Amino acid sequence: MWEYTDKVKDHFLNPRNVGEIEDPDGVAEVGSIACGDALKLMFKLDENKRIKEAKFKTFGCASAIATASALTEIIKGMTLEEAAEVTNQDIAKFLGGLPQEKMHCSVMGREALEKAIEHYKGESEKVTEGKIVCECFGVTDLEIERAIRENKLATIEEVTNFTKAGGGCGHCHEAIQEIIDTVRAGEFDKQAAPVARPQLSNIRKIKMIEETLEREIRPSLKHDGGDIELIDVVGNRVLVATRGACASCQASNQTLKHFVEIKLRELVYPELVVEEVAQ
Repeated sequence: MWEYTDKVKDHFLNPRNVGEIEDPDGVAEVGSIACGDALKLMFKLDENKRIKEAKFKTFGCASAIATASALTEIIKGMTLEEAAEVTNQDIAKFLGGLPQEKMHCSVMGREALEKAIEHYKGESEKVTEGKIVCECFGVTDLEIERAIRENKLATIEEVTNFTKAGGGCGHCHEAIQEIIDTVRAGEFDKQAAPVARPQLSNIRKIKMIEETLEREIRPSLKHDGGDIELIDVVGNRVLVATRGACASCQASNQTLKHFVEIKLRELVYPELVVEEVAQ
């Protein structure tokens, strides 16, 4: 049985912004009832071109409803440029994490938002690019490749969790594996290329980690009643302790790996590994 955070349960049992907007500025439908998940997303802009209203209708599981509800809350008040930067990881983080098997719901939300913005810009007639790889769920090679790159996926099971590709008859598994191998080989080539990487002293590394935690990470955690404390830095191992709501959250490990670790790797050093310790 999947473990859902309290916030996922709340947005499932008490979904926000359900319904339709009369004469929306942007609207999109993604997924299909036949495939098990479908989402219709709408938004309306105010006089300053910010999203003043966002509503949805969805057919799917608890995660599909919760992610759609969360997405509408996230984008309200944003400009379209800001909304376009919202990722599926942002949606999952807003909910305190999602079971890996349900991450495809957050991807569906991100896809709906992109298409709704395209509709507003008059780009809704764009032909979908890419070749269908998973016939069962209509997933293209480009969608799979994007999910692999953005979420650092490494296995067919992970690709299925994020895109549903491969979750039906299984005939596409070989093709999915080929895409994984191609993407990872390309990433390896980039890493293998000689890059002048600045050497960080341990003192400088610790200072940058502390600054990043304070500026980029703790505000988001505190928004949901949680917090994080830096305990020690041993080589590239960042030892932390979770506090507040994070300490009792069943998805805290996902938050550490998919939010904290990614931020520290991006802004401090690409080989950092975040580990939770009891304190």
